[in-house]
Amino acid sequence: MVKTSRGDFVQKLIKIDRPILRIPTLAIHLDRQENFSFSKETQLFPIAGLVAAELNRQGKTEESAERTNVGGKESDSTFQPLETLAERHHPIIVELVATEAGVTPSDVVDFEMILYDTQKSCIGGLNNELIFSPRLDNQEMSFCATMGLINSLEASESLEKESSIRLISLFDHEEIGSNTAQGADSNLLPAVLRRLSVLPSEGDPFESSTAFEQTLSSSFLISADMAHSVNPNYAGNYEAKHRPEMNKGTVIKINANARYATNSPGIVLLQEIAREQNVPLQLFVVSNVSPCGSTIGPMLSAKLGTRTLDLGNPQLSMHSIRETGGVYDVEYGIRLFESFFEHYSEMEGRIFVD
Repeated sequence: MVKTSRGDFVQKLIKIDRPILRIPTLAIHLDRQENFSFSKETQLFPIAGLVAAELNRQGKTEESAERTNVGGKESDSTFQPLETLAERHHPIIVELVATEAGVTPSDVVDFEMILYDTQKSCIGGLNNELIFSPRLDNQEMSFCATMGLINSLEASESLEKESSIRLISLFDHEEIGSNTAQGADSNLLPAVLRRLSVLPSEGDPFESSTAFEQTLSSSFLISADMAHSVNPNYAGNYEAKHRPEMNKGTVIKINANARYATNSPGIVLLQEIAREQNVPLQLFVVSNVSPCGSTIGPMLSAKLGTRTLDLGNPQLSMHSIRETGGVYDVEYGIRLFESFFEHYSEMEGRIFVD
């Protein structure tokens, strides 16, 4: 948040695209613990630099810096409800934020900082068939859904016979429960769908008073979150007949305890949609002796009462700082979403469930 010359406060989004912080682990020679463990309170502080380097930048010595700090804070006749940013954060951090925001440090009123791996993604493998990247989960499926929607609208006549609204929702905070204003457990998607459902259209069969509920009953939600590829080093952790492989197609995720929202009618629908674009699919059921993660699929299915299916492209090392995925699965995912947007209205009317 920055203060303008008019006295207003404006939000700015910035990205410092270089590594400025590092969290160092203790060398194994100094602590030979069998299981890697650490204190989140005392052992995860990032290192931003060295004191001597910063003093050299300011043209000071350690002795002169100590003399400057003697006597405590400088007096300021202006009342400050909170400590200033320079008192709460290192001045060079505030300077970096101000520079990226295009303002002076004194204009920066407050900021939120999120750390991320700055190492660029790359293509690897003997045949360039793999993607090594941070945050594949879940930026890959977000990308596939976005590109699939765009591609489905390339033809000028793409919406001439369309009876449905093509929509994607990209939410924050799935890994911490989704219970935020930007998360899937918020009122965002229901509110958007409610407003869209009452828009007037020619030959609209829905009564306005129940249009929202009828829209939900005729809609279909694909919960797209990355899936687990079989790890050849830990093949025993997977169910014998459900070991998805990278570059062999998008994975439909199934769980009897409703950790995923997939059911048979949804599988049939997606299979027919995939057939239109020759997109291979795989099935995944977690091993009976392994815990099962979940997605926003069951949450939104319960909130909306809409038919839902969980799927995702297979990957290795999920939730690590460097994940691994398949190059060809990205294309498969895009084509699958493109086919879904183009053929859902037709396919939906051909699947009957009591």
